[in-house]
Amino acid sequence: MPEIFKTYLFIALGSALGGVGRFWIGGLVAERMTKTVFPWNTLVVNIVGSFVIGILGALTMAEGKLSPNLRSFSTYFLMIGFCGGFTTFSSFSFQTLNLIRDGQWFYAFGNIIASVVVCLTAVWLGFLLGQILNR
Repeated sequence: MPEIFKTYLFIALGSALGGVGRFWIGGLVAERMTKTVFPWNTLVVNIVGSFVIGILGALTMAEGKLSPNLRSFSTYFLMIGFCGGFTTFSSFSFQTLNLIRDGQWFYAFGNIIASVVVCLTAVWLGFLLGQILNR
């Protein structure tokens, strides 16, 4: 099988699994947060996905502990595929737009600030953990 087809297959399979994971975790959170307007399910998925991609980003760096033979698989299957299918910034954007359209400005801006600040913090913490795992 040509290398480019393997790459696309890794991304496709990872994306499918990431999408299923997003649906499952988002559903679990939504079940527990039924009496709120705030999109907690999307925020939780984005935080988890940001943390995971931070770890993977550190491990797949040139100086990372991950074997060079596994780096392309990890990059394509896990980072681009799984994390890309798992994180939901497109859902975040649409839900935030709907909050704005519904006049829920407080929740809309709360979602924007929490998603950006907490997800950036999560990716940073994940990266630090990945660097520790590299030692």
